[in-house]
Amino acid sequence: MTDVSLGPVDQIPVGEGRTFVVDDRQIAVFRLRDGSLRALDAVCPHRGGPLADGIADNRVVICPLHGYTYELDTGREVTNDGAPVSAYPARADEDGIIRLRIDGRVHA
Repeated sequence: MTDVSLGPVDQIPVGEGRTFVVDDRQIAVFRLRDGSLRALDAVCPHRGGPLADGIADNRVVICPLHGYTYELDTGREVTNDGAPVSAYPARADEDGIIRLRIDGRVHA
């Protein structure tokens, strides 16, 4: 499994998401209000909405275009029986650097 460094966790405000490009994939990383990190494919499969711009809580993110809702832990779409997105393990290391495991995909 490969861990990728995405820079300091402070570049993502608490309660928001940011999109990163990793190996030609767009991945949205969310810094939740409890301080933990979650990562999903950044593009909603419904109509291509930017998931990093969606509203996130500690459990789900809501696509800003049409309201499709994805579990942050699994990538499963929970409101419209839509296609899932991939979820990736993410954490901040002891130096506050975001570490993303790209080979450790979680599929709903």
